Amino acid sequence: MSEQAESHFNNTSGHSDPVWIHKVPYSAYPHAALAPLKQSIKNTDVCIIGAGIAGISLAYELIARGGKQVTMIEARHVLSGETGRTSGHLSNALDDGYTNIEKKHGRKGAKIAAESHTWAIHRVGEISRELDIDCEFRYLNGYEISQYPRGDNRHIKEILNIKREVDLAQELLGEDQVSFSEGLEVRGWDVNGPDQRDGAIFRNQATFHPTKYLLGVLNWLKGQPKFQCFEHTRMMSIEEDSKHDVVRVKTMDGHTITATDVIEATAVPLQKLSIVSEMAFYRTYCIAIRVPKGEIEDCLIYDEAEMYKYVRFTACDDKDDYLVIGGCDHKVGQEHDAQDRYKELEEWVRARFPFAGSVDYKWSGQIYEPVDFMAFIGKNQGQKHTYVVTGDSGNGLTHGVLAGRLIADEIAGIHNPWASLYSPSRLASITKSLPIMIEHDLQINTQYKRYLQCDIRDIEDLAPNSGGVVHNGLAGQQPVAVYKDEKGKAHELSAVCPHMKGIVCWNAAEKSWDCPVHGSRFGWDGVCIEGPAKKGLTAIST
Repeated sequence: MSEQAESHFNNTSGHSDPVWIHKVPYSAYPHAALAPLKQSIKNTDVCIIGAGIAGISLAYELIARGGKQVTMIEARHVLSGETGRTSGHLSNALDDGYTNIEKKHGRKGAKIAAESHTWAIHRVGEISRELDIDCEFRYLNGYEISQYPRGDNRHIKEILNIKREVDLAQELLGEDQVSFSEGLEVRGWDVNGPDQRDGAIFRNQATFHPTKYLLGVLNWLKGQPKFQCFEHTRMMSIEEDSKHDVVRVKTMDGHTITATDVIEATAVPLQKLSIVSEMAFYRTYCIAIRVPKGEIEDCLIYDEAEMYKYVRFTACDDKDDYLVIGGCDHKVGQEHDAQDRYKELEEWVRARFPFAGSVDYKWSGQIYEPVDFMAFIGKNQGQKHTYVVTGDSGNGLTHGVLAGRLIADEIAGIHNPWASLYSPSRLASITKSLPIMIEHDLQINTQYKRYLQCDIRDIEDLAPNSGGVVHNGLAGQQPVAVYKDEKGKAHELSAVCPHMKGIVCWNAAEKSWDCPVHGSRFGWDGVCIEGPAKKGLTAIST
């Protein structure tokens, strides 16, 4: 087996492991039944690229409706992308807030966002019941709280913002679904710690174990005669043939899949710019810390801090549950203080729940933030039979489930009243976001200065298990990304991202090379683990 096939990055997009493997280890995934594609496929109705929550939800909706032959391909293992590194929230209390969404999309757009994400929550519950999947799905309250203590002027301002959000959310979701509570109480919160302050209650939120759920759906799909899935099958190009009204997907191994429709469910489209330029890319951090079972109310918690936090619970063992807390985001490749962020998350928990035990898991994931807050789901710009799903905006699970309905409807020719909000071709809300886009582009352009910078002056300066970018000082020579393994062996790669030629940065927490331009990521060995790049970093012979 090659080094690439053995790489940990084939299981997940980071060196660290998320809490979900505690109950479902990678060895439980059905890899043996999902071999790589060995020959071209001359005819399939739909080719889905990417086997995360969007891809699997799409396959389910297309197959369950009957009639469609579905072929799914995944560049690494199923669920090896961001779905497997989520925090597992299912919420219609959207990260960007309905007041902000209304500014970009109007009251009608905000109403569609509320309705569609509510549908997605219920859809996960329906499918888990229909397929009898034990995935810890349950409804619960979500609490949106102030970050400041009472008496602080900033608390007063923040509470006014929360109340405005509640007023609009009541109109969109129903007065029985959202309310404001003074002195909001979460059972288990230490009364001697930071006060619970005030906040909003969003009812009928949900949570689940994402990999239990998706492996359950995938196992059902494997039993369907019109479904096939191939791992280790990396897409390199998509070509629409207007003469024959088909789409051809070409793989890294030289095979071709000919389909009527193609869906890129790859977290970010594997293309140069277009939609990619309308998003910002962030790293987000999570820890799972033991708490005594039943000591804390089973709920979702969000605070309003700039370095915001979000909380949920998942099963650990007979004695404990895991409190999963995430947040402390930053733009990809532009900060290098992961351990400080993990520490901040842990301190937040211990200040409020002093009986918390050990931190058993620490991991990070990636968020794709559209400039107008809503995902891009539907037909790709300028194309007839190619669809995209991208721009999770911090709500990737519900967006992924929602994509199953929106694109299945569009392929079937069914009008969906929600489709316009998520259309990749939308213009009005993007136009309103031009100042943000210009600022974002300027920030991206500054990242190219790394062509003239280095992290280390000499490979000998690197400690084992670390990496950095070095220049050899010769005119015309490109910077080199060097990782030194635990035995002291140096692995040298081109530091130039194959997408848009940005210079990658070393991510010490995940042992990956991250591009600060458009968020592409690569394992320490150069394997591409996150688009929009399609291929890995080039190895340098020594």
